[in-house]
Amino acid sequence: MDDDVLSTSTREEILSACRTSVGDELRSITYFTEDDVQQVYLRSDLDRTADLMGFAEHERLGFHSQGAYRNSQLGRYVATVRMFERGYLTRVIGEDNGVWVTTDSMSMERFEELASALEPILEEIDVQR
Repeated sequence: MDDDVLSTSTREEILSACRTSVGDELRSITYFTEDDVQQVYLRSDLDRTADLMGFAEHERLGFHSQGAYRNSQLGRYVATVRMFERGYLTRVIGEDNGVWVTTDSMSMERFEELASALEPILEEIDVQR
């Protein structure tokens, strides 16, 4: 796990986009690529015990599986939302990178806002690579 995958300004941009969309329900933000993982944000009342590498291995499957949804009658793949006992995990994937965001419970519209806010940031990171 590399603590400096993203620049400070990009981390701040991701945090701002998530904060604006999710507000106080935001629990954590993690950026990932095929090779790297960086926790961008962790709410102060949460423990740092999450297995980020394990989560990343699972979320990286999205790089490969999103191709299965191409040309779907549902339209373009936007995000994956997973429901847990104490909140949600939302994964948004770009070309070669992604972000997963964990939240407390919230309305579906806010997940849509979150995905819309993160997509252009991930596209910009792809362009800069």
